[in-house]
Amino acid sequence: MNLEYFIARRLVTAKNHKSSISAPIIKIAIIAIAISVMMMIIAVATGVGLQDKIREKVSAFNGQIIISNYDDNMSEVSVSPIPIEQDFYPEFKSVEGISHIQGIVSKAGIIRTEESVEGIIFKGVGKDYRWNDIKEYITSGRIPNLQDKLNNEVILSEYLAKRLKLKVGDKFNTFFMKEDANSMPNMRVFELVGVFNSGFQEFDATYVIGDIRHIQRINKWRNGEVGSFEVFIDDFDELEKKGFEVYNAIPSTLNSRTISEKYYTIFEWLKLFDFNIFLIIIIMVVVGTINMVVALLVLILERTQMIGMLKALGANNWSMRKVFLYNASYLIIKGLLWGNAISLALILIQKYFKVIKLPPENYYVTVAPVTIDVPAILLINAGTAIVCLLLLLIPSYIITKISPVKALRFD
Repeated sequence: MNLEYFIARRLVTAKNHKSSISAPIIKIAIIAIAISVMMMIIAVATGVGLQDKIREKVSAFNGQIIISNYDDNMSEVSVSPIPIEQDFYPEFKSVEGISHIQGIVSKAGIIRTEESVEGIIFKGVGKDYRWNDIKEYITSGRIPNLQDKLNNEVILSEYLAKRLKLKVGDKFNTFFMKEDANSMPNMRVFELVGVFNSGFQEFDATYVIGDIRHIQRINKWRNGEVGSFEVFIDDFDELEKKGFEVYNAIPSTLNSRTISEKYYTIFEWLKLFDFNIFLIIIIMVVVGTINMVVALLVLILERTQMIGMLKALGANNWSMRKVFLYNASYLIIKGLLWGNAISLALILIQKYFKVIKLPPENYYVTVAPVTIDVPAILLINAGTAIVCLLLLLIPSYIITKISPVKALRFD
């Protein structure tokens, strides 16, 4: 153990003495560091958590890449059929990182009950549909059984169920318009077997999910024809890259777009969270650093006589600066430990007990989601410690200006 570290430890043990002027200021500095780190970690956890959850929800109901005919002109409704016999179906072998692909058909319709009428889009899905992504959003009932013969089982959102005053087990009429406006619409009687709540208002207020064969028959399409394909990828961070690769791999008669293009406003809104998180981190680092600088200055002034005595005994300026930097390091580490402990405790409470609720019409989620990003937490801690110590080199320069003779007379 070197001399500077020993002296620094003596400063630490002595700083809480009742007569020490610096004791309350040092406590404030530790609290400031703890609060700053806590705010940074919580900002990252909630910001990243919200981004991940919204992306997950949008992907669950749309896939990450949508392949359709150019004729559809970005419409939510399937206009012209696509043969399901494609080189990329059921496995997209020409592009790596594709986990699943499924065919769907969408058609506009009207649900009519005794008390209400609602316009909807019926999303027809088949045996290849990946229900696992949607199961967590089912609030009552179950998913439709589409593995056997054609049936009338469907699911819709809590939003539509309340407006139509339907509950699981009820049957209702749905009308689909024909291309010939003078013809009578096609009517289907569906049975509600499940209710979901995605919190994604644009989807909840519109979609009913059921058997694809209903829409194929209404449109007079063959069983092997779909309206579009939904593609799922392994890594969402590579969405733009995979979207470009998929576009180049499909036939020229087909078009593809990513969900970030389809829901442009939502994903642009999500990008604002990155800026907000960055701004919070900058502000909190500045607050923590200012408090540490003030604490170090007070500690140096309080120990002026000790500095003069050690200089008179032969200690050089850098040795004395290291004494106070060691002491500052201890205070920073103590603040980091408290900040990490409190923030992780709050994050875990939110994760498992869902204390904080959010309005789904504004945030697309009902509960504030959190994500424990270990690399980000480590980076916050390391960055805070490094920035504070580097900036503390400036006030520690005052030590070089202290004269041993004047310091010994200092009171």
